Amino acid sequence: MERLYLDHAATTPVRAEVLDAMLPFFTRLSANPSSMHAGGQHVARELAAARSRIALALGARPQEIVFTSGGSEADNLALFGSLTGRFERAHVVTSAIEHHAVLHAAQALRERGHRVTILPVDREGLVSGDALRDALDGTPAVVSIMHGNNEIGTIQDLSNLTAVAHERGALVHSDAVQTVGHIPVDVNVLGVDLLSLSAHKFEGPKGIGALYVRPGVTLAPLIHGGGQEGGRRSGTENVPGVVGMATALALAVAEQEETMQRVSALRDALIDGIMRAIPHASLNGPRTRRLPNNVNVRFDRVEGDTVVLGLDLAGIDTSTGSACSSGSLEPSHVTRALGLEPAQARGAIRMSLGRTTTRADVERVLQVLPPVVQRLRGLAGALTV
Repeated sequence: MERLYLDHAATTPVRAEVLDAMLPFFTRLSANPSSMHAGGQHVARELAAARSRIALALGARPQEIVFTSGGSEADNLALFGSLTGRFERAHVVTSAIEHHAVLHAAQALRERGHRVTILPVDREGLVSGDALRDALDGTPAVVSIMHGNNEIGTIQDLSNLTAVAHERGALVHSDAVQTVGHIPVDVNVLGVDLLSLSAHKFEGPKGIGALYVRPGVTLAPLIHGGGQEGGRRSGTENVPGVVGMATALALAVAEQEETMQRVSALRDALIDGIMRAIPHASLNGPRTRRLPNNVNVRFDRVEGDTVVLGLDLAGIDTSTGSACSSGSLEPSHVTRALGLEPAQARGAIRMSLGRTTTRADVERVLQVLPPVVQRLRGLAGALTV
């Protein structure tokens, strides 16, 4: 039987249309866009067109898009770039459930003398506007709150949090890697100053991402060199990647409404089926303010990694959380931030659906998962006797 891939939050397969759009830029359109000759200028025009398509999808202008190698670089550029050379001691405010790209960057900024505040979240992973307001004291600050969580699927009320931060004069960055291409993302509606995205999360290629930068925001580069990207990110542009990202995003946005409705219905059917079929199973994260493709559940008296291995043996690809920290024996910092005990947090698994997931795929999981959990609980009971 063909393997079933339910780890789309980690990465997605590249769409055929995206690959077709990219291929010419590896061969006959391979000139450097900074070159003065006709071939280079032709590629430069294609690069500009792709930038415009990406900007349009976000409600931005082309000059506000800075290409990066992915979401992690975009997050680091947002935090380090907005502070470097501007403030000796600033205040970085973020949440306890951020991606490690943000949390580790914040820790590095703390080591450089900046103050860092980690905001708690509630049982559903939501950041309180009041908590954010209380944390901001007038010190020059950068607030970084992710739009949608990669592990538990929580979608923050980002426009409200941004308004609170702006009231206190803070700059706002959001890691929107999990939301761009999956739910409507308009930088003007959200009100953010900086926003990160990554192509391989919406069926584009790996190794290419972008940072939206609102006009008036000063950004010091992390990478120095030829001054590409308006001096904000040097290095020859990854033109095939940019074209692939633009194509993937345009397709995702065009199909977004239908895909959201269909995938969220499959998500709900999977959650409901698990809760009916497996005793002592619990949903991590909110039921409503949730990414359309995210299912994160935990099972009492079972380790999540053993469930993932059991499903893997049955031909189903899932995960215990962020692919960027897989292999760690520690429980996820995200599920721990919800107030779960370590044993509860270690019982969590994540199944993330994709555009091509079907009702038959959901039924397959519901046939395979309950006996896997039951068998593992039996083994755990035998070992404790």
